[in-house]
Formats: sequence, structure tokens, C-alpha cells
Amino acid sequence: MSPDIEASKAFYTSVFGWDADDQLDDDGNRIYVMFTLGGKSVAGLGGQPPGMGEMPAIWNSYIATADVAATAERVTAAGGSVMMPPMQVMEAGEMAIFTDPVGAAFSVWKAGQHIGAEVCNEPNTYSWNELMTRDVDAALKFYGDVFGWTYEAQDMGPMGTYHLIAGGEHGGLGGIMAMPPDLPAQVPNHWGVYFTVTDAAVAVAAITGAGGQIVNGPMTIPGVGTMATAHDPAGGSFSVMQPES
Repeated sequence: MSPDIEASKAFYTSVFGWDADDQLDDDGNRIYVMFTLGGKSVAGLGGQPPGMGEMPAIWNSYIATADVAATAERVTAAGGSVMMPPMQVMEAGEMAIFTDPVGAAFSVWKAGQHIGAEVCNEPNTYSWNELMTRDVDAALKFYGDVFGWTYEAQDMGPMGTYHLIAGGEHGGLGGIMAMPPDLPAQVPNHWGVYFTVTDAAVAVAAITGAGGQIVNGPMTIPGVGTMATAHDPAGGSFSVMQPES
């Protein structure tokens, strides 16, 4: 979600080599932008709704669900909140937006004609979601209650314990970790998104060359890879990861 769709289109197509396909309504008005790579959907871009003021751009993380309404009931029962109730998105699918008990926002998606990303875990595509929270215990319980997730604890040394969400075909569904203590209090609990790249140094150069800013890294984690966290020109936060070969 961006306050400047054209600027965001220019940035991400430059950094990742994506194509940007404007989705138009019957009157020719743009309602959405689909990012594609090699003809396959990799991510989406939309404008911010009215009333968001000077809010920066934000990447939304979607979790697949078979029943949006039932998920909404589990969210509220587990202490979360409904930001946007279940909504049908034409024939594409159904969605809702929630926050967990400590304020991290996330979305759910029930696929219709649109399943979501058609390619991932490949260079220049989405690969990982990660929750950074100041209350790990509350997060583990909440997401376990809502989605039935289980976790594998991994010792990350000075970074603390990383809680891998078990499952999937690529070493887990995502991760949950404590917010680093050196981050300002203004940084909210949040889900972050990662994109795989072939070369982290090349990606960093592309990001800064397109007007973005590197805010952390690049840093190499043995056994994982080299990563960097960036802000796009509109303030949207994302990370890139060069997996260890």
C-alpha cells in the first residue's frame, strides 16, 4: 500500500525487474497494480485508503485461509482485533485484515480466481514473512490458537531465540522473533517481508540507486545467508536475502 503508486511502480520494477500491470475498472480507472515476473504474479500494489495522512508505504502479509469468517471469530476469541471485516474482492477471493493482541497487522486471503503469488522462493520473488514483536510468548499463543501453528525454537546467539513456524516445503512457513532492543519505541510490532535475490550486494546497489535506503546490513548469518533491510522511497520496509549456497 503506497501513497505514490507511480513512484512505487518505478522503484520495484527497477530493483527486481518486475513488470507492472495496471488493473482497470470498467471506466478505465486503475484499481490495483499486479507485479509480475516472467508473466507470473509475484506481488501487488494498491493506493492507501483515505485518512492515512502521512503514513509511509507498507507491505501487507497475507495468510491463506479456507474460511475468512471463521478465522475472524478465532482472532477475536484469541484477543486480536478486526481492522477490516471479511470482504469479497469481486471474483478474485475474500479477505480481511486483523491485528494480533500487541498490534501487529496481518491479512488473510481465501483464494477465488486469484491464488496469490504464482512464483516464490526464486530470485527476485517473495520468500519469507517474519514477525518482530515485543511479546513473543503472546504472539506464539495467539497465532497457534488462530492458525494451529507449531514452532521450532532455534538459538540465534546474541539475536536470541528464533521461532520457526513449522511446515511448508522450504524449511518453515515463517518466523517469529523478539524485537531487537536497539530499535526505537516508535517501531511497532510488525510482520516483515523478504525477497530472495541472487546477490545481496547487487540488490543493495539497485535499491540505493533507485532512491531507496539501506537501514540494516548487509549482514551474513552462517547457515542462512546474507540479508539487508531497506526502505523504499515512500518509506515502505522490506528485506532482501541471498541464501547461503
